Amino acid sequence: SELSRNFIRWLDATPQADVYSQAMDYNEAKEWMKRGKVQGILYLPHDFEARVFRGDESIFSLYATTDAFLYFEALQGASSRVMLAINDKYRPDEAVFLPPQGLLAVTMAKPINVEGTALYNYTEGYGSYLIPAVMIIIIFQTLLMVIGMVTGEEAERNRRPIFSKQSQLNMNLTWRQALYNVSGRTFVYVMLYFIFALFLLGLLPHFFSIPNIGNGRDIITMMIPFLIGTSFFGLAASRYFTDSEAPLLMIAFFSVGYIFLSGVSYPLELMPWYWQAAHYVVPAAPAVLAFVKLNSMGGDMADIRPEMITLWVQVVVYFLLSLWVFKHKHYRFRL
Repeated sequence: SELSRNFIRWLDATPQADVYSQAMDYNEAKEWMKRGKVQGILYLPHDFEARVFRGDESIFSLYATTDAFLYFEALQGASSRVMLAINDKYRPDEAVFLPPQGLLAVTMAKPINVEGTALYNYTEGYGSYLIPAVMIIIIFQTLLMVIGMVTGEEAERNRRPIFSKQSQLNMNLTWRQALYNVSGRTFVYVMLYFIFALFLLGLLPHFFSIPNIGNGRDIITMMIPFLIGTSFFGLAASRYFTDSEAPLLMIAFFSVGYIFLSGVSYPLELMPWYWQAAHYVVPAAPAVLAFVKLNSMGGDMADIRPEMITLWVQVVVYFLLSLWVFKHKHYRFRL
């Protein structure tokens, strides 16, 4: 019909969607989606125009793939805008179908202008939305990279043969030596990255107009268990750092996953249970969510209580794991 052709033409004119083609039936369109040619299917029923001109509620169906959340959101937004545009164009003509008292009420009613503003992101830009979360991910990743490079280089050095007339031993550390080793390393890492975090989270938001409405004391309080837990997490994972280059590739590979696990870009409640469980494993996930609540949404410590509990539990768990790892790590001594 003419109305359905207008709907398709207007949908193709939106910046979010591009009409690929018109399929003969739903099975053909579904086959296109399986092959990856299209990201969504719009189904207009045969009585689409007739229902609109009768004054009834017209229906159309939108099927979209969910392998990329932004595709689904773009298709949904584009089809909704076209629906509202058609409604504004054709619904005023239906006033003739109203009874006289209804027509009088419609003519006397004042139009209502609705303006939407995205909460905590009034510019609706990726800078305000994504950069605060990325800054926490940068701190987490770079700290893991430093720990991975240092411990990986130690592992390489311990594998090298020592040519000496005197004997050599591969000895495990005692629990006290492991405690001193883990505590000393963690103190150095936390102090260095505390200064780096002050620069990254305190100065850069002012330079680049990044949302920064949080209380500085609350942010510092949140960063303490995050930095300690990240250091213990890296030391516990150092058991698998056999060289200084492999950790860089492995850590960078999971950079995008940390954003999704935090629950900032996609609701945590809609994830499968195993991804929800992974949220409580990596210190970056609860730290990102806590920082966004404090820095971008103006929350306080009461609003991030679940995240703080998670971070402190991770501190305890990864501290014990790092002690166990260093207790059984071989160190070579010359006699």
